[in-house]
Amino acid sequence: MNPITGKRPIGTTYASSTVAHSETVLRSFYAHHLEAGTGPLVNPFPLARAPRVNSHHNPMEPWRPQRSGLFRPRQPQRMPRQIPDEVFNELFARLSSDRDRALVAFWISTGARASELLGVVSSGTDPGRQLVTVVRKGSRAMQQLPASPDAFVWLRLYQQQIHGLVPTGPDVPLWWTLRRPFRALNYHAARAMFVRANTALGSNWSLHDLRHTAAYRLARDPLMPITDIQWVLGHARLSTTQRYVTPTAEDVIEGVLAHHRRQTEEQTEPKAPSPHYRPESLDVLFGRGRP
Repeated sequence: MNPITGKRPIGTTYASSTVAHSETVLRSFYAHHLEAGTGPLVNPFPLARAPRVNSHHNPMEPWRPQRSGLFRPRQPQRMPRQIPDEVFNELFARLSSDRDRALVAFWISTGARASELLGVVSSGTDPGRQLVTVVRKGSRAMQQLPASPDAFVWLRLYQQQIHGLVPTGPDVPLWWTLRRPFRALNYHAARAMFVRANTALGSNWSLHDLRHTAAYRLARDPLMPITDIQWVLGHARLSTTQRYVTPTAEDVIEGVLAHHRRQTEEQTEPKAPSPHYRPESLDVLFGRGRP
């Protein structure tokens, strides 16, 4: 709006009406297919509109056209992927070295990010207490994470293989390349290792899917408080951790099928016949027939 004349720039009203008409057409299009069952489950152009763009514009300031975002509907949030247990076992069997097995075992049991585990130094492991110390990606704070006993077994086997081949010391990297010249293992090399295992299996899981899978496994334990899961994963907000409490489609399908199996078993299970008592025994029991 012009602060002197108090009028909108030429073409503003026409542009606003065109946008509103286009939104109505798109809303009607999706509503038709939603009613016919051939469209999405939710209309991406709902009837309730956001406040008008520049509705609180100061008339003493110059007019600055802004994008309303009417044609950029919010996409539904996708649930994190988790690797089924039987698929993970097959993927773990495709790993070719004790180093790779130790890495994957730590990722799946600690829920640490790929870069966090790759940054662990030699002094950052405590096999006696089953703890590994990582540096958090966001806060850069050091945090001890509990790991599974299998992870430390594979780590010990890997350390025996590289003993005397790589530098030693409390601050040297824990993970090294397998070929000479030995270098600290970086993310790209670790990702390439996991891609090779996926290729052998014919799958496309990522290193971050290991973190998601660890979170789902923790959330399935009824004795594991969600606040503890949040601490292990290093989430700043509890709402981020709550994504893993929501059951996946596979979990719901498996639960419903199990329900149907129980219903079938209950219907086909023969009922025990009711006991038959002799009339004179009932007379004695209830005191009938006595003078």
